[in-house]
Amino acid sequence: MPSRGKFITLEGSEGAGKSTNMDAICRLLDNRGIDFYRTREPGGTPMAEALRDIVLTKWQEPVDGLTELLTVFAARNQHVTCEIKPRLDKGQWVLCDRFTDATYAYQGHARGVPSSYVEALETWVQNDLRPDLTLYLDLDPSIGKQRISNREQDRFEVERIEFFTAVRQGYLLRAATQPSTHTIDASLPLLAVQREIAWVVNQFVDEIQID
Repeated sequence: MPSRGKFITLEGSEGAGKSTNMDAICRLLDNRGIDFYRTREPGGTPMAEALRDIVLTKWQEPVDGLTELLTVFAARNQHVTCEIKPRLDKGQWVLCDRFTDATYAYQGHARGVPSSYVEALETWVQNDLRPDLTLYLDLDPSIGKQRISNREQDRFEVERIEFFTAVRQGYLLRAATQPSTHTIDASLPLLAVQREIAWVVNQFVDEIQID
């Protein structure tokens, strides 16, 4: 029976550089000879990707925070059931662009959905599944908004700066309670950010291999 794979998540608000740094983490894990699977949330399966489109679409009607929360967790349940858990159980590592920390920050703190609702769904959908390592890219929302100003924006990306300030506060509160989370200053030059990420990930891999 293979040992369970490790679950690594990358978190951050819009403009924090998640996509670029996901690529860097993939190269690092490749260089360390680790078999891993890259995925994202919301999404990760065909059905979950369809639910992602629903969440990100600019609807004419207002979207209630609870509706958003339930849709995100519906996608997560499909993702966890069909991809994440089976791969971890086979010993493969999983690298995910966002996971439940994002839900606490966006739907919980920024949308105002009670955290008890998020906690209940987290337990129901994930059981004991939690990330083994989370890298949170922290960035001032004004910088993030500037970084994404020249691209086509989804329903979240067009939100006011106050929304992203609340998202950031939610992330920081969450990070303060999660020992597996490492907060990284994403306002630093990219090379400095990636050096810190490499240090954290390499240390994590070294500790796993020693065990």
